Amino acid sequence: MRRFALLVVLISQVAPALALEQEKILKALQSVVMIRGYNASGGLSYGSGVVVAKNTVITNCHIFRSTKEPWIARGEDSYPIETVQADRWRDLCLVTASTLPLNPAPLGKWDDIKRGQEVLSMGHSNGVPNPLTSAGSVKATYMFDGGYVIRSSAKFLMGASGSGIFDLEGNLLGINTFKTPGRPAYFYSLPIEWLADLQKQPVETKFPIVGKAFWEEDDSKKPFFMQVALPEIHQDWPKLAEVAQNWVVAEPKNSDAWYALGEAQENLFKIDEAKQSYQKSVAIDASNTDSLFRLGVIAQTAGDKTTVHDIHVAISNINKELAQEYSQLLGCKQEC
Repeated sequence: MRRFALLVVLISQVAPALALEQEKILKALQSVVMIRGYNASGGLSYGSGVVVAKNTVITNCHIFRSTKEPWIARGEDSYPIETVQADRWRDLCLVTASTLPLNPAPLGKWDDIKRGQEVLSMGHSNGVPNPLTSAGSVKATYMFDGGYVIRSSAKFLMGASGSGIFDLEGNLLGINTFKTPGRPAYFYSLPIEWLADLQKQPVETKFPIVGKAFWEEDDSKKPFFMQVALPEIHQDWPKLAEVAQNWVVAEPKNSDAWYALGEAQENLFKIDEAKQSYQKSVAIDASNTDSLFRLGVIAQTAGDKTTVHDIHVAISNINKELAQEYSQLLGCKQEC
């Protein structure tokens, strides 16, 4: 009862303005576990995981690189891990513990994920015994290897690798896995759709689990959505233009690639070129509100009130909260 009460308190402290389905979020929280194991030096390694089926937890493989006998922990209770199915390159592992008395989280779908929607990250950041929850929003989704990698502003820290990102109804959307270094940072979650392929991997019983993940590749071998992150954060516009140009050549029908190129061009004062890139981005994906925002700014600077208004209507049809942000960005009193 004490642990349940603590979870209620944790939920009540998360973004009170969010339209939370509190009972469903509590159930989602109860599906989040800690994973521990002693490393070769005798220290304790730890990560997080999410129950996705009876006696089964999904997590990141990289948390098993230095331990031979990991276990699942919930409060003072522990459950030895017996088997693992590993997709090392995708960095997803599915582990089993035959005595795990926890219910699985309901699974979401990638086509229900919208840019700008509110999400919750739930995991054992810094190894704390009770799961921590942070609120944020979806910034972008990137098609990669048969699924959509999620970038959000829902923060997770060391120890939360393998934890979950959930919608406000408690559906598991992805597995929190890596972030860019420093602050500000971008936070990335792997798609829950990869679970279906993971379940087809051979069953193993020996630890540690070693092998490089795609996000650990050399910069030139990383997916383009990762290559653009640091130049964008550091406002290195020439570098961003270089990477984004390579991206649009490799993936000419990728809306985010054209947005990245437009962002670089706009900050290099190539406004006409930036406008064309943003327009191509929106032509590919009419819901790319990042590109719509920038087209609105360019239109306002040019005194094009009609386009400013039309973009407001388009964003409002996608997300009314983002439409309010758009109005505030452009300095409109109520709506543009």
